[in-house]
Amino acid sequence: MTRSIVPDLATSEVWFLTGSQGLYGEETLKQVAEQSKQIADSLAGASDIPVTVVWKPVLTDSDAIRRMALDANSADDVVGVIAWMHTFSPAKMWITGLDLLRKPLLHLHTQANVELPWDTIDMDFMNLNQAAHGDREFGYIQTRLGVARKTVVGHVSNPDVTAKIGTWTRAACGWAATHELKLARFGDNMRYVAVTEGDKTEAELRFGVQVNTWGVNDLVEAVDAASDADVDALVAEYEELYDVSPELRVGADRHESLRYGARIELGLRSFLEAGGFSAFTTSFEDLGGLRQLPGLAVQRLMADGYGFGAEGDWKTAVLVRAAKVMGAGLPGGASLMEDYTYNLVPGEELILGAHMLEVCPSLTKSRPKLEIHALGIGGREDPVRLVFDTDAGPAIVVALSDMRDRFRLVANVVEVVDLPHPLPKLPVARAIWRPQPDFATSAAAWLTAGAAHHTVMSTAVGIEVFEDFAEIARNELVVIDEHTTIREFQRELRWNQAYYRLAQGL
Repeated sequence: MTRSIVPDLATSEVWFLTGSQGLYGEETLKQVAEQSKQIADSLAGASDIPVTVVWKPVLTDSDAIRRMALDANSADDVVGVIAWMHTFSPAKMWITGLDLLRKPLLHLHTQANVELPWDTIDMDFMNLNQAAHGDREFGYIQTRLGVARKTVVGHVSNPDVTAKIGTWTRAACGWAATHELKLARFGDNMRYVAVTEGDKTEAELRFGVQVNTWGVNDLVEAVDAASDADVDALVAEYEELYDVSPELRVGADRHESLRYGARIELGLRSFLEAGGFSAFTTSFEDLGGLRQLPGLAVQRLMADGYGFGAEGDWKTAVLVRAAKVMGAGLPGGASLMEDYTYNLVPGEELILGAHMLEVCPSLTKSRPKLEIHALGIGGREDPVRLVFDTDAGPAIVVALSDMRDRFRLVANVVEVVDLPHPLPKLPVARAIWRPQPDFATSAAAWLTAGAAHHTVMSTAVGIEVFEDFAEIARNELVVIDEHTTIREFQRELRWNQAYYRLAQGL
């Protein structure tokens, strides 16, 4: 069965911080604490917030705020903090703490009550419930300091509010995942391909990921070390989970090819587990002593939560891993994807996406077929692979490109559709989608942005989580959706070019 490495997001914490000051006296601060706990408890009980929300004592002075920031930074389980100014918390108290804070920040602009008590409201109530006042002070100092954050406005009883907070916590978990991510590249990039290149040092500074390379024959040693008993058990698992082609079954002509596919999975899994890796890449141009291009093994490891990029594309492997974590517990999945070819019938334009063998079965609820076919490239034996169609529904495709002085994320909102016609001679896992706002605008914008041809497709999370992720990372993100026009998109790219260059300083 699957051996998921996707974390339980409930083991991650977001600290709930409340700002006030000593001016109001102990009695008022007790009320502040009680109401703050109620807000935190409400968030902790919200079904769409997957992490654990932890209430912290009310902060009333600079030293306490500074210490709280340092504690959050050093706590491995903490993926972010939520801040709310219940009363008026003079913002100069927050300067040092905000400057030191290295965890993602969400500013919650809320208040304890939903409706004003019109008949009884007095100055005591006004002095206690000053979030409308205090949060504006806090907003100023965040902007003054250039603090990256998400701002959510509304009462915590509003499902729209908890949904936005929940989405941000997923992005924060994705951010935390890339900062503990070790990525193994087996071999190098596909020769002469530009977009799979990138600055690994800058990627570690920006996203936290460690990218290093191992010889393919290091993997071959692990593959060859797989025991026959383990291969037998894994083949039995395949037959339980998938519709295995008759020619691959026990005693059939090509059963040995399936057994070797199982050896690749066992060796690859053991190598990744031993090294603490949660993402990897391969390249069909650098297979060393492998007899098959890894297909089935890659698909199953992605289904377990590993990030993967083909042809040495480590940037896409990082995105796949982040998407797996951010979508934990949600219906749908995430996978390496590639725009392969088009249907250009006017009014019926569609994109057919696949990637040779390596599309993750988390994109379907159907039972995949396990087949073997010639590949035509790589110069090795025919590889085994899972064949299926991605389930119809909303999705997003996101690419990460190195733009020399920065990384650029490009995201397109799409709709995966059912196959308009059967594909009896295309034995690979695939997806058919209709991009927003339309095919011509989407493709032109994608090309104008210099976006990569490798992407992560997610059917579990939407555009907002990637917007939050980009804001946390202070990384450029351009979105292609129903509102996109080429004129405005080109302007945005030009503005971004200037902004991100200036934002880096000299």
